[in-house]
Amino acid sequence: MDGGGRYLQPMTAYPAGATVARATAFESRKHNASRFGFFKRFRPARSVRRRSVSVPLVRRIPRFLGTGLTLGFFGAVTLVGLWQGGHLNDFIRANGEPHHALARMFGLGLEQITISGLSQMRETEVLAAAGLDAKLSLVFLDVNTVRERLEHVPLVKSATVRKLYPNELVIGLTEREPHAIWQLNGELFVIAADGTVIDLMQDARFADLPFVVGEQANSRNKDYIALLEAAGSLKSRIRAGTLVAGRRWTLKMDNGMDVSLPELGAADALARLVKLEREQKILEKDVLAIDLRMADRVVVRLTEEAASARAEALKKKPVRGKGVET
Repeated sequence: MDGGGRYLQPMTAYPAGATVARATAFESRKHNASRFGFFKRFRPARSVRRRSVSVPLVRRIPRFLGTGLTLGFFGAVTLVGLWQGGHLNDFIRANGEPHHALARMFGLGLEQITISGLSQMRETEVLAAAGLDAKLSLVFLDVNTVRERLEHVPLVKSATVRKLYPNELVIGLTEREPHAIWQLNGELFVIAADGTVIDLMQDARFADLPFVVGEQANSRNKDYIALLEAAGSLKSRIRAGTLVAGRRWTLKMDNGMDVSLPELGAADALARLVKLEREQKILEKDVLAIDLRMADRVVVRLTEEAASARAEALKKKPVRGKGVET
């Protein structure tokens, strides 16, 4: 240290010449970096403190919010007034639900319904089952609900429902095929080929279907139809088949005559009946019933008039060995 308390040498670990050399090298690199633009690129960034600017409340409120709230308020007041005065129910009965009425105002009403796959059902029945009318709108209509309603109809096996905007609904149906009419305990049912009950017999649409009667006759309706085919020319004269004790069939003819068939060999018995009709016109005689259950004979039951006439004829018939009274 000198007399003034100062160090005679620098405090750094570098010698005095080295310090000057480092300063000169830094100035040289700075000059070269400035020539090629590197110095500015690597210049340390200064931190800038930004002041927060508050946005006025008026600018933060969405546009037309006041108008919307006002319209909503007056709409709610109007609805409450209509409801309390009983006018809302009148409006709904005349025009449908308010949201459906509003959608129809914008051209989204249910104006056209296309139904495909109809065989036994009528269009009016489909519309009633689906709950469709002119008061509905397409945009608020639930197609899943419509499909479920249709598939609850016994005659409908499956249904598809889709929208075609702006105002058309397309319905596709797959119907169960009616196979026969089944009578049980005085009630008539339409049944499928497997005997499943499709619906009650409510009109004459199915009157031409084969007619079976009795317990379990629905599950045996295919056997009865096979007998109809075996009847040949007499098929058109058979009106119904009654299953007796779940084992054999009794046929009801168009003239009211009953024909009893055996449990086994029913088709062969029908062939005998066809022959009797062709050769003797047995169905035209005064006969109430024909029993074909025995293969070697035919048993008939006459009407009361025919039985009386036959009894009188037997009385008048001459007895062997006694001659004839005159």
